[in-house]
Amino acid sequence: MIVLKFGGRTIGTAEGVSRCLDIVEGEAARRPIVVVSAHGDTTDMLQGAANDALKGKIKSGAIRRYHEELAEELGVSAGSIDPLLTRFETLLHGINLVKELTPRTMDNVLSFGERLSSRLIAAALVERGIEASPVNSYDVGMRTDSCFGNARPVDGVEEGLRTGLKGVDGVPVVTGFLGKNEHDEITTLGRSGSDYTATLVAAGVSAEEVIIYKSVDGVMTADPSIESAARNIPKISFDEASELAYFGAEVLHPATLVPAIRHGIPVRVANVTRVGDAGTTIVSEPVVTGGLAKSIAYKEGVALIHIESPRLHSVPQVLGSALGILEAQGVVAHMVMTSEAGISLVTQSGLAERALGEACKALEYVASARCETGMAVVCVVGDELKGRPESIGRIFTALAEAGINSRAITRSASEINMAFLVSEGDIGGAVKALHVLIIDHRGD
Repeated sequence: MIVLKFGGRTIGTAEGVSRCLDIVEGEAARRPIVVVSAHGDTTDMLQGAANDALKGKIKSGAIRRYHEELAEELGVSAGSIDPLLTRFETLLHGINLVKELTPRTMDNVLSFGERLSSRLIAAALVERGIEASPVNSYDVGMRTDSCFGNARPVDGVEEGLRTGLKGVDGVPVVTGFLGKNEHDEITTLGRSGSDYTATLVAAGVSAEEVIIYKSVDGVMTADPSIESAARNIPKISFDEASELAYFGAEVLHPATLVPAIRHGIPVRVANVTRVGDAGTTIVSEPVVTGGLAKSIAYKEGVALIHIESPRLHSVPQVLGSALGILEAQGVVAHMVMTSEAGISLVTQSGLAERALGEACKALEYVASARCETGMAVVCVVGDELKGRPESIGRIFTALAEAGINSRAITRSASEINMAFLVSEGDIGGAVKALHVLIIDHRGD
């Protein structure tokens, strides 16, 4: 048995859907289970429609037309999706009527994307003569907590999926991203939620492999939009993939990999337009090459918060208090550096200036604090870094020769990453300088 997951971009057009159907048909002998995201930009469109409804404007026409035209191009009846579209429009009117859009309601709105794509793709498979059934993941065991917008599966969800999927006829086409809580309310799994659904399903049915189809060539040595010489990485470890995702690479969210790690199921990221290419396989054990490292990731839009310690012996106390204050403000510290002079914290990306200002103001109750925006974290990742002090020297030299000033430097105890805080304007220069080291010293 195999789990095939198709991302939104891969099924955004009728041509893309047909390409994915070819893949499913070609894998028939391996008893595929299909997990799907919403078509194209549907999730963003749904969110926009909900916000418009809150402002008194009902705008559902574009979403209806997009899905009805997709159905027509695929040669399937729009009747399979019309009831869902009508229910979605009713929900928008409800939002407009009560003038309220809670996280719970937003999850309900967003759920229509995957529910529509599951029905359309299952119908398209049937049209090809392949028995298939649309499946809402929450109807076959995807149970979560009540953290709307970022729900987590509850204990026993894998066993629930195993039992629930046994009764599905033909190829199950499962909605990614969705679950239900103990009150039977729809929840969403947050970033990379459909990928997470795929690995949970794989763990539940003891699949031999998960293939996540995207519009990129697997995991790359760097962002190809910055470094044209970036190359595909054939195989990386779970730990490396998690580090790359954590530091901003468009790979897989670390949580996505947990079920696969636990069950030793390989996860492959492949380009849907290059079916013959192997892409990148993520495995449990380290795969060490002769290179300096595997890849370079970066996370832009982070902020540096520096807290001055009023007394030398109070640094641990100040750090504990500061982390508690930041947590209450919704600010996560991704990097922490301490010294006798004070504490430096690097936040998550994408925080609004207002949120940062409020966080720094709250920190003033503990110690003097200042915030710098427009920063980025650049990180070199690879099992090859372990136990090789000469690699550190090469990395520092490359950054210095490129004129890159590192404001902060961290390395995990696992030794498989080195991260640097730089100005956002230095991202390109840092990535290019470090990528030369990776390419020049690769053993393949």
